[in-house]
Amino acid sequence: MLPSFQRSILKPRCPTTYSPSTGNVFALFEPPTNPEHDHNNENGDHMLINRVYYIEGEQLNRVQLLASENGRKRSKLEAFTSFLWKIVALSMEDSDNCNKMCNVALAVDGRSRLSQGDGEDKEKLMASHFGNILSMPSGSKRSKELKEMSLSGIATEVHDFLQTATTKDHFLDLIDWVEERRSKPLVAIAFASKEMSVMVSSGTRFHIMDKMDFGWGKVVFGSCHVPSDRTDCYVMTLPSPTNNNDWIVYMHLPMKHMNYIESHARHMFKPLDAAYLKI
Repeated sequence: MLPSFQRSILKPRCPTTYSPSTGNVFALFEPPTNPEHDHNNENGDHMLINRVYYIEGEQLNRVQLLASENGRKRSKLEAFTSFLWKIVALSMEDSDNCNKMCNVALAVDGRSRLSQGDGEDKEKLMASHFGNILSMPSGSKRSKELKEMSLSGIATEVHDFLQTATTKDHFLDLIDWVEERRSKPLVAIAFASKEMSVMVSSGTRFHIMDKMDFGWGKVVFGSCHVPSDRTDCYVMTLPSPTNNNDWIVYMHLPMKHMNYIESHARHMFKPLDAAYLKI
């Protein structure tokens, strides 16, 4: 499939129109007027680091069952996001950030949604669009509240805020909303403050490794990368190259949260190594 660079497929409506709730996804980016240098971000527990783990399919299924205990089946992504949200909150409660706000956001792809009901040609055009078409709905809770909630309760919160960004109308509204602010920098509303926030993005559909060959054999493993000096927290799920039921998880988080995860959820997050990749 050849990439498409036709920006006209994302043109706003005239006149622009959108629901007031569209403003709950993004906000105008306002840099601090008096930025202060935070030494905690350079070393120690607050330093953001990158690590890659794998999660066995059995553990994913178990978390999905726990997230669905209230009788409503949740997707693996909803269950994983709920588990991650809770364990980050537990890490906050275990440190000096008791009962502080903890946010989680999910990246939602708008390609398939914008082509709904417009025929196969529009569907192919949207699928080949070069660039992101994303919404980033989010949830916000205090860490103490998340600590006390069941995983199924948190999964309901994730499901509810995620559903606000899964319709064609939402993305049409979002195009119009952004058009009126296109000259201004925007940021996902979960990251518009200094509160603890994590972005979760799903790349489990990117099954391309077995199709890439640079001349010395097919690629065994590929991952995303976030520069160490990037200050937002980011987690991406990827397909496993060795087991279709497993996930690879790339994480860019503060060291204190990463250490807590490895101490309290080692059954879930296992460090990726050569043995797992069979190389």
